[in-house]
Amino acid sequence: QVQLVESGGGLVQAGGSLRLSCAASGRTFSSYTMGWFRQAPAKEREFVAAITWSAGITYYADSVKGRFAISRDKAKNTVHLQMNSLKPDDTAVYLCAAGTPLSSYYYTFRSRYDYWGQGTQVTVSS
Repeated sequence: QVQLVESGGGLVQAGGSLRLSCAASGRTFSSYTMGWFRQAPAKEREFVAAITWSAGITYYADSVKGRFAISRDKAKNTVHLQMNSLKPDDTAVYLCAAGTPLSSYYYTFRSRYDYWGQGTQVTVSS
């Protein structure tokens, strides 16, 4: 059974940093793309970043480009999201996902991800 477990969320002041982690288990992810999405209250779930497990190719939403960095640790089956220069608008529940989108065009599509974690809350105060 596939499990994705997020950790690392919390409360931080604007301009601060947090590092989220997603521990993946239950299958081999070598052919998968791992993504981070976020959902703020009363808003749609939106794409944040993605990384291909095998080659480590990364892709970011414009809103986080230059501030966030996604990486994966193959030995530990873990994906990280380093978040710097945080803004109040980054406040949301952050969710890890695993899927097989056919190309980078589909990385932002929620429907292309088969497995989801429960999420971890990130709150950025002004």
